[in-house]
Amino acid sequence: MATLSPLLKQATPVVVDHALGSWIHATDGKKYLDFTTGIGVTSTGHCHPDVVAAAREQVGKIVHAQYTTVMHKPLLELTEKLGEFLPSGLDSVFYATSGSEAVEASVRLARMATGRPNIISFHGGFHGRTVGAASLTTAGTKFRSGFSPLMGGVHIAPFPHAYRYGWDEETAVNFALKELDHLLLSISSPADTAGFIIEPVLGDGGYIPTPPAFLQGLRERADRHGIVLILDEVQAGVGRTGKFWGHDWAGLTPDVVITAKGLASGFPISAIAASTELMGKAWAGSQGGTYGGNAVAAAAGVATLGVIERENLVENALVRGDELRAGLDRLKTEFTVIGNVRGRGLMQGIEFTTADNTPDAATALAVQQAAIKEELLLLTCGPHGNVVRIIPALNVSSDEIQAGLTRFTQALKTATS
Repeated sequence: MATLSPLLKQATPVVVDHALGSWIHATDGKKYLDFTTGIGVTSTGHCHPDVVAAAREQVGKIVHAQYTTVMHKPLLELTEKLGEFLPSGLDSVFYATSGSEAVEASVRLARMATGRPNIISFHGGFHGRTVGAASLTTAGTKFRSGFSPLMGGVHIAPFPHAYRYGWDEETAVNFALKELDHLLLSISSPADTAGFIIEPVLGDGGYIPTPPAFLQGLRERADRHGIVLILDEVQAGVGRTGKFWGHDWAGLTPDVVITAKGLASGFPISAIAASTELMGKAWAGSQGGTYGGNAVAAAAGVATLGVIERENLVENALVRGDELRAGLDRLKTEFTVIGNVRGRGLMQGIEFTTADNTPDAATALAVQQAAIKEELLLLTCGPHGNVVRIIPALNVSSDEIQAGLTRFTQALKTATS
């Protein structure tokens, strides 16, 4: 009898029967408020009727139309619709299936376009689990250890994590930019550096917003040295932060944007977008894949973007995110185990620390597990595992936010009593 790999540890004991909106109905009859959304994937909530209808209709037409063999209508429609949301000038799109694939496609493009070998990523970033993507990832050693050698040509620069350093944001940004400049002088010459890759909000690294001034500093250095600036929007994009793209908070345009997760409300599809000029510098045959741009996933993506637009879900993420943050900030004043609350929109993290300000993974896990008993589903993250992340659907209601805060408060009381 076959079983799932023992390495696939479940964060909760829940077995799903069905789900709708922000709610998961389990086989044990319980109804859980889902503030995990499949790690930020079910952007329009579980089984949004428009997304379900689009996928159901497409399944009856064609499921797999391999897009370098025959083209299909959903992918053309998705490209046109996505183009309405893409940063100015990024008018050429390549589709894959997973975020890791898209990350590696962006690295390949940057190297081919510049003729340079090196990529610089930043402490705490998560970019995927395949060898190339894991080589860029420093959100935790579990993502990159045990299968060396990793991809060469990767260098890691400090991230301006003000809370970790005990500094104000400006000091942290100045430090990280100076260290990046030192890296460009001492390790990877600009003439050898193809790209910078960074998340606008660190995901698995601890839900830490990248300061706008730091992103602007990267943009300036990329322009000065002819380096490709890659924004990994796999988790922070598609409205999650209260703007459509996480980097919109910094008021800049990247050279390459990577998207996945929330793009199709749970169907697997990812993409990179760049200017036609930059994309045209990739070598012939360097982009492709069997399942990339799947017809059903593309149809779900079209429906997802339509729902986000019609239901004003980016604005809802901003407003509901403010409500969530206000409640979390109040809890920080009540519970000394909470060292820091941070995030943007509906991407909020609560860092747990001990009395001497050291990471407290045990309490974070205890709170996450206690929340299950309150029928609230949450996840942890961060290199120490001491951050509880809250990721509701973009169409979460104000009442659901308040219900989540009430349940989270009770979980805090239980875990700290």
